Parts: sequence; structure tokens; C-alpha cells
Amino acid sequence: MKVYFFATCLGGGLYSNTILNCVKLLRKEGVEVIFKKDQTCCGQPSYNSGYYDQTRQVVLHNIRLFEQDHPIIVPSGSCMGMMAHDFLELFEGHSELEEVKHFCARVFELSEFLDKHLGVHYEDKGAPTKITWHSNCHALRVSKVIQNAKNLIAQLSNVELIPLEREEECCGFGGTFCVKEPEISHAMVEEKIKDIESRQVDYLISADAGCLLNISTAMTKRQSSTKTMHFYDFLAQRVGV
Repeated sequence: MKVYFFATCLGGGLYSNTILNCVKLLRKEGVEVIFKKDQTCCGQPSYNSGYYDQTRQVVLHNIRLFEQDHPIIVPSGSCMGMMAHDFLELFEGHSELEEVKHFCARVFELSEFLDKHLGVHYEDKGAPTKITWHSNCHALRVSKVIQNAKNLIAQLSNVELIPLEREEECCGFGGTFCVKEPEISHAMVEEKIKDIESRQVDYLISADAGCLLNISTAMTKRQSSTKTMHFYDFLAQRVGV
């Protein structure tokens, strides 16, 4: 099987090791991964800010870059939500809609692809640990892939998942929201961290780079003893890729 891999802006800019681990997880299952070096942003920041014409230009660049009929794997429920769902609304009434529909049907979030389409079976090679999980808003409500990630965690015999009391509440990142409303964003992440620290776990895990960047930076400032890790780094470490 061949797939395209869409790294996302934060993946390419700040989480390059995570992107490598995502590729390793796919290759572990015998999947050939194609990485297009000219890929760019999915367009979500400009779309959310109302720049629809400019966003359509970005979208069409990516659509025509991933020209062959392979699945497109995205390590982010947020970007996947934009690429598989919001693109359709963005191009409604435009001549390129059918081309966009074909692209959107090929987009999968990585945990969804590993769990539902590849049916992976993992052997946990790590020491016993306790974790808690933050659900990214788009992954929960738009992409609906949170259960796929939790299905993968459930395969890890030495990992105990302790749910947050308010798991489904936003961490305050929200892409451009944290820039436009910094005071509200700060208050939201502080509440999220209180919930995390009350769980008394070793790690906070999330599959979204933006949420993780927001939470981990705030936790570092608070000198929290709870460590943070991207889900795909954690998963790669546990299964030994």
C-alpha cells in the first residue's frame, strides 16, 4: 500500500521528530509513505479568519500536489477536519467542487487509519505508566477520531489511562483564538492544567500539536511535575519503532 503523508505546519515547523515517528508507525505496517516536499498549510488559519479566496488558492495547490489516488494521512484531527470536511463548505458552488470532494474522501487521521483501516495489533514494550488524555476539539467534534486513538492505547498492556474530569473542554489554543483572545485562552489552559495535575499521572498525552504546545508551555511555566508527550511519539516509543 502507498499513502501520502501530510505533515501539517506545526509538524513540519516544531514537531519534526513526531512526524518521523508517524512515518515509522506506518512503515511498521508495510506501508510505503510518500512525502511531497512542496506541501503547505491546510488553510485552516486563513479560513477561520475569513480569507476564503486566499484559502481556496492554498487548498487547490495541495489538492493538485497529491494527484495520485492514494490515501492522504494526517497526524492531526484539526487539520484532518479542515481537509476532509471544511474544504467541502469552502468550495460549495465553485467549479472545483467535484475535484475537492474526491480529495476529501481520501483524507484520514493517522490513528483512524491505523485502527480502522490497517487493524494494527500492538505489543507494549514499555514499563508500566499512568497517563491522561486531552481530546482536541476538532478531533472530537469534526473528525470524530478520538475513539480510534483510545483503541490503540487500550492495546498497550502496561499503560493505565486515567480520564480527565473535563476531557472534552477546550485547552484554549484554538489556533488564531489564542492570539485574538490571549486572556481568555490563558484562563482556559489554567483550568485544563488543574484537571491534568489532579489526575496524578506520569504523562499528559494529546494527538494535536497545537493543543500540546499550548498545554506543555503553560505547564513548564508552572513547573508542573507531569510530563507531556505527543501521542504518536508515545505510541512509537511503546511499540519500539
